[in-house]
Amino acid sequence: MQYRRHFACLAAALLAANAACPAHAAEPFPFGSELMREGGPPPGRKAVPMIEIEDNGTTSIDLWCGHARAQASVGDDGSIAIVTVSRDESQCDPQQVEGDDDLLDMVVHITNWRRKGDLVEFSGSGNAGSPLILRYYLMTN
Repeated sequence: MQYRRHFACLAAALLAANAACPAHAAEPFPFGSELMREGGPPPGRKAVPMIEIEDNGTTSIDLWCGHARAQASVGDDGSIAIVTVSRDESQCDPQQVEGDDDLLDMVVHITNWRRKGDLVEFSGSGNAGSPLILRYYLMTN
């Protein structure tokens, strides 16, 4: 009888530990897939920001108007770091560039990722130390 109790406790502990594991451990980062930012474009804009990270870390970022190239380091432990390499804003007016600056600033401040199905959630801290969360969805069409 005592062995059953010990086994039940061990089984409960294993289940609790499994439930505490982050989602990204079961669902790998979607390298090579286009990720579209949650929500539609703001009024007056047609583009929806997208990000694509390849296996080798080469990263393409479509902003509200412009485009950036970056290098990313994505860890299996849910860590991520993105460093901008180049940027093209040649087709954007000053107000659009400002919006792109804000979005790119958020992207380079993300430090963690987790995946739940088609949702990839990036998190980190903004300039003022405030929590930062960006949600992107896998393009499945």
